[in-house]
Amino acid sequence: MENNKDINDWLAVTRSRNGKWWYCAFHNVTALVGAGVLGFPYAMSQLGWGPGITVLVLSWICTLYTAWQMIWMHEDESGKRYDRYHELGQYAFGEKLGLWIVVPQTLVVDIGTDIVYMITGGNSLKKAYQILCKDCHPIRTTYFIMIFAALQFFLSHLPSFNSIIGVSISATLMSICYSTIAWTNSIHKGVLPDVKYDGRSSTTTGQVFDFFTGLGTIAFGYAAHNVLLEIQATVPSTPEKPSKKAMWKGMKVAYVVVGLCYLPVAIFGYWAFGNSVADNILMSLDKPHWLTAVANLFVVVHVTGSYQVFAVPVFDMMESFMVKRMNFKPTWYLRFISRNIYVGE
Repeated sequence: MENNKDINDWLAVTRSRNGKWWYCAFHNVTALVGAGVLGFPYAMSQLGWGPGITVLVLSWICTLYTAWQMIWMHEDESGKRYDRYHELGQYAFGEKLGLWIVVPQTLVVDIGTDIVYMITGGNSLKKAYQILCKDCHPIRTTYFIMIFAALQFFLSHLPSFNSIIGVSISATLMSICYSTIAWTNSIHKGVLPDVKYDGRSSTTTGQVFDFFTGLGTIAFGYAAHNVLLEIQATVPSTPEKPSKKAMWKGMKVAYVVVGLCYLPVAIFGYWAFGNSVADNILMSLDKPHWLTAVANLFVVVHVTGSYQVFAVPVFDMMESFMVKRMNFKPTWYLRFISRNIYVGE
């Protein structure tokens, strides 16, 4: 494996290029519809009805438009494909500057998201345990995070992006399920007595702080474009059927699912609880207990898939650096050691 083509045949992102349009749809839903949607009713309570719905809809439109732009930039007229975010950055800003601009930001988002999902997975496992086993001995959150990490140690050794399609399908179905549980159960509970929609803070400073915090919560919910090019890289491309057609079809389906998950959760969760809604809507929906426990387990399955979708580009970057710059041989044990270190750290 001395040339780039051979290396690409080994790396996680480009190892397999047999992805279908529905692969793209599942991967994108898994990346987009994270557990952050459960904080949207709380964000609505910080923003209010008018600004909240406006921000939700504008974010949906703007991020779909920017996704369309990136999909069309994946390959140029000559047929050259920019399979990774930093490759497009190098094309735009130059070989060295492009790396310095794009790579640090990409790593911050990917690694930061995986850290959040590791904690979220552990917390959701703990919540389900507490609901289903009220008389059991309490267990520290750290141990639940370790249980979640053990699953990631196993899944992280799937060789390519397309290898995790089964995980993405499961994660997508779970995200739809727990989102549906959140908004349908909110409707079932109805509006709480003395519900208020007049903002969480009574001071101007507090209102400004709440506004920007709410914006941040919603922005985090739409933050998945950093893996978009890598997902498209798994799709075959020919002059007759360029990858952008399959990817755009999958993205449109993904965004329909995103809208069906995000808007009802945000609107009905805020409608039912108003300013008293918890920062995780499932915490407000404490009854029926079994349904809340099931929803938390759905969250665990979903963030398991999301963790992998954000981890694969990091694996690809690490292994590419070690092979191309540090002259390691592209072997299975290099992948085994590097991925275990990433998950363990």
